[in-house]
Amino acid sequence: MNPANYLFLSAILFAIGAAGVLLRRNALVVFMCVELMLNAANLAFVTFARMHASLDGQAIAFFTMVVAAAEVVVGLAIIMMIFRVRKSASVDDADLLRR
Repeated sequence: MNPANYLFLSAILFAIGAAGVLLRRNALVVFMCVELMLNAANLAFVTFARMHASLDGQAIAFFTMVVAAAEVVVGLAIIMMIFRVRKSASVDDADLLRR
């Protein structure tokens, strides 16, 4: 299979994730779209690493997965706190935690 196909798939996945972040109001859906964007970036990193016969892209993809795992912990904690306080997972309620 041509590596350009993987890059095209990565671009499509990233665009779907970006559209979800911009258009959705539910914090969990926005969170999943951010994860989709990170996975699309990982696919692009690994594809470029394969095209250039280097392990640098795979190492970057590994560190991106580590950052995504840390983001899951912090992001889900914030979403759960918003849900406990406001009984809603709406992104619009996030600024209400300051009080």
